[in-house]
Amino acid sequence: MVKGTRVEWGTCSRTVSFDIPMLHLSYWNNTIAVGSGDRDIIILDATTGSYTAVLSDHTDQVSCLTFSSDGKSLVSGSDDNTVKLWDIQTGGAIKTFHGHTGWVWSISISTDHTRISSGSDDKTIRLWEIQTGECHWIIDQEDTVDHIYFSPISPQYIISISSEQVSEWDVNGDQIAPPYDGTHIAFSPDHTQFALCNGNIVTVQDSDSREIVAELDVIENNATYCCFSPNGRLVAAAAGETAYVWDVTSPSSPCPIEILAGHTNDITSLVFPSSSSLISSSQDKSIKFWKIGTLSTDPVAIDPGSTPPTSSPIQSVSLQARAGIAISSDADRVIKTWDISTGLCKATFQIPASEDTNYGEGDAKLIDGRLIFVWFRSCKVCIWDIEKGELLQRLDVLDQSGYRGIRISGDGSKIFCLLSRSIKAWSMWSWEVVGEVKLAPEGIPHLDPLCIDDPRVWIYYEDSPAQEGWDFGTPGSSPIPFDPSIGRPCLDFISGNSQQGAGVSWIEDIATGKELFQLSGEHANPIDVQWDGQYLVAGYASGEVFILDFHQVLGRDL
Repeated sequence: MVKGTRVEWGTCSRTVSFDIPMLHLSYWNNTIAVGSGDRDIIILDATTGSYTAVLSDHTDQVSCLTFSSDGKSLVSGSDDNTVKLWDIQTGGAIKTFHGHTGWVWSISISTDHTRISSGSDDKTIRLWEIQTGECHWIIDQEDTVDHIYFSPISPQYIISISSEQVSEWDVNGDQIAPPYDGTHIAFSPDHTQFALCNGNIVTVQDSDSREIVAELDVIENNATYCCFSPNGRLVAAAAGETAYVWDVTSPSSPCPIEILAGHTNDITSLVFPSSSSLISSSQDKSIKFWKIGTLSTDPVAIDPGSTPPTSSPIQSVSLQARAGIAISSDADRVIKTWDISTGLCKATFQIPASEDTNYGEGDAKLIDGRLIFVWFRSCKVCIWDIEKGELLQRLDVLDQSGYRGIRISGDGSKIFCLLSRSIKAWSMWSWEVVGEVKLAPEGIPHLDPLCIDDPRVWIYYEDSPAQEGWDFGTPGSSPIPFDPSIGRPCLDFISGNSQQGAGVSWIEDIATGKELFQLSGEHANPIDVQWDGQYLVAGYASGEVFILDFHQVLGRDL
C-alpha cells in the first residue's frame, strides 16, 4: 500500500487460522487470549502468533473474556452459564461463579481486582465479589446483555449495553443516568474521551460533558466494536467483515485513514496492541494482525527539513510481481518504483519537460536491468531509458484517432498500442512492426486490467460482455485469437467505471461469483489498473497508488 493524503487499505501482516469459530479476544502485554467454540481458551504470543498455552475447564464454548488490568488474571464467560477466574501464570481456574441461567455474553473485572460484572442471555447483570465468590446483586434487563464494562474512571460504576441501549449503574445496583443509544463503547487511554458505536456512526465524546468531539462515518453496515490506540490518536471500528481506522486528532473533519479488508465473516473483536498495529478476530475462524500507519511513501518525506512531495495525478501504473515492484507515472512526468511487499518508494525518476507525456498514459517495465518507459505522443510511441535518461526511439503510429492505451508485454519483448479499431505491436529492440489486429467495429475497446502475459493481450468492450484475446507470440504469422477465459487467474477485477455501474469496483471469485473485496466512493474509479491474480496495483487522480496482495487479504494461496 502506498500512502496518500486520503484513505488507504491496511496491510495484513499475519493471519492465524483455526478449525473452530473464534468468538472473542483480549490482549495484554504481548499476550492474546482467545475464546473458542470448543470450550478452550487459547493463549497466543502476539509477536509470533504461536500458541503458548490452552486453558481448559469450561464445558461449553467461551463467548467472552478479558484480562485484569495487571495481566495476572483472566476472566471468562461461557455458554455453560458460568464465569471463571484464571491464573495466567499457572493456567489454572482459580474460581468458578455459578448463578446465571443462560449463556454469559459479556464480562468485566474492576480495576482494583475486587469485583467481576457479567451480562447474560438470561437478561440479567450480576456483580460478583471475587474474594467470596458471592453474587452481590442482580439487575434484570429486557433483553440479552451484550456488553458490560467497569468504568475505567472508577471501579464504583458499571456500564452495560442491552437492546442497543447504554445504561450506567453504581455498585449498589442503582441506575445513575438515563440510558442512551449505542451498541459498543470504548474509553481513551487517559479516560477523557470515549467512542460510541451507534448504527453506521461512531462518535467520540468528552467523558465529562458528553460533548461530541468527532463524528466518524462507517461506509457500510453498522459499527459493532470500537477501540482506541494506546496513544489515543486513533480509533478503530468494526462493521461486518471490515474495520476502519480514523485519526481523531486531525484538525480537519476525521475520515478513515485506513480500511482493513480481508475477513470473510463478521469481525468479533478489535484491539490495538500498539499505536501502529491492530488485531482482529472474526467468525471466519481467523485472527488477523494489521500494520497501521506503516511508512509507505517516498523516503524524502521522512526528513522533516525537506519539502513534502506533491501528489500529482497518476497517469499509469505497471506491475512486475516477480521483480517485487510496481511502477507509477504521474502528470508531472515523475516515475516511481515501489516495493510491493513494504509499500516503500525504491527510486524516483524525472522525465525532462521537453518530453511531454500528457497525451496519454504510459507503461513501464524493468527489462534486463533497465527501466523502460513508453508513452504515446503526437502519433508516435516514445521509448525512454529512464535510468540512463535518454530517448531510445520514436515509433510511428500514423493514426492517433481513438487512442485507448499502451502496454509493454509481460516478457518485455513487445510494445502494444490500442487504438479505437486496432491493436498494433512493435518489437522492443528492433522497433519493427510485428503484428496488427483489426477489432470489431462496434463497442469501445479497452486493454483488460489483467496484466499482459508475455505475448498475449486481453481486450474487453465498454458496456458489453464481449471479450477478446490475441496471441502475438508466433514469429512471422498474424496474431492468433484465443479464448479470453484461458490463462485468467481465479479472481477477476471488475471496474464499475466502465462495466456494471459507476461508484464501485470489486474483486470477485470467478468460480463462485462471490465478491471478495470492494473499492468504493472516490477509490472506485482508478485512472489505471494492472492485475495478475495475486497483486493488484491501481493509480488515482489524487496521486495515490494502491497495491493489494490477495495472499494476505485471503490468508491463503490462490
